[in-house]
Amino acid sequence: MSLPAMLRQGVVRELLTALPGARVVGGAVRDHLAGRPIHDIDVGSAFPPEEATTRLRQAGFRIFETGLDHGTVTAVRHGTSVEVTTLRRDVEADGRHASVAWTRNWREDAERRDFTINAMSMDAHGNLFDYFQGQADLRVGRVRFIADAATRIREDYLRSLRFFRFWARYGRGAPDAEAMAAIAGHLDGLRILSVERVWMEFKRLLEAPDPCDALEHMQASGVWPTLLAEAAPVDTRLLRELIRRQAPRDALLRFAALLPPGAPAHAIASRLKFSGDEAARLKLLRRRDIPPPASAVDKRGMRLFLLAVARNGHDPQPDAEAWLWLREAEGLSPPDIREALGQVAVPVFPLQGRDLLALGYAAGPEMGRTLQQLRAWWVAEGAEAGREACLLRLAELAKPGHA
Repeated sequence: MSLPAMLRQGVVRELLTALPGARVVGGAVRDHLAGRPIHDIDVGSAFPPEEATTRLRQAGFRIFETGLDHGTVTAVRHGTSVEVTTLRRDVEADGRHASVAWTRNWREDAERRDFTINAMSMDAHGNLFDYFQGQADLRVGRVRFIADAATRIREDYLRSLRFFRFWARYGRGAPDAEAMAAIAGHLDGLRILSVERVWMEFKRLLEAPDPCDALEHMQASGVWPTLLAEAAPVDTRLLRELIRRQAPRDALLRFAALLPPGAPAHAIASRLKFSGDEAARLKLLRRRDIPPPASAVDKRGMRLFLLAVARNGHDPQPDAEAWLWLREAEGLSPPDIREALGQVAVPVFPLQGRDLLALGYAAGPEMGRTLQQLRAWWVAEGAEAGREACLLRLAELAKPGHA
């Protein structure tokens, strides 16, 4: 039997050698069996965290205690990092947090995981350990909670959202009926979750190749109206059009496409604790007062459009493209404008305050007003004038009696 590529990696081999009996667990095993790219490799070990750390350091790994309370350390060697977690069982779980105890029982550790497809493990020799028929579920596109779905959800209510994220990526056909019933019966638990965890899970869902059916199942189960009453019922038509047009898997662009015209985007961003950049970007994407370029050959309009969407310290090209993707999906802008936009250099006003200071202007409000007046002229002229033209215009402004 040839070893899977993930087990042939030098760093992984060294780590599994340093921790005899350790296995690759979770997502890497799932994605290997599904024939999908593997992004991260996690390892489970029966050694207590302190002993695992000692063994790994002796093998030349640098160790970062990234989640020691839950038995997790990050082992780094040759620029590759692997999360290593001691086998554990839940002692107590309140729907948000769990206290754990170490165990040497692999099935007991697997049993505390959420879905059958995430509970598989593989040892250094390529032997698969599948206690809950996860491989069979993966083969037919079934996302199923381990054992009793309601119990798994009560341990961590975020699992209701995780169900839809994994169904969006691995599910086929109708979602598991027991899972849907358990999710619908535990909607109140969603309200105790931290909004940061909720938004992070939303983003991961929205980055799936096509999350539309999963979002509609969220609506049917009551999860969407519970978490986003301001945007209920969910309407995926605009998002489906973005996907049909092969727009980027941009979570914020897709989220903007799901918000109805009257939805209070600012309030939603505040409630879900978006970062400042996320909130500003969502506000920009939903603006309807920005005039787009008239056509793909309208270079002046392109430059002014880039200035209109520019945010301090950010390259306006990605925001401009996302804004145009949304307008395309709405049928308000043709694709050739967005395609041509990448060929237009972002206009930069060629003068700064130090240039005026060098010409003898005194620092202060008057100089600031002059600079603003000069920039307004530059924009009105199509944001194309260079430094010399701007200096000539500055000289005009400085003439006595100029209004």
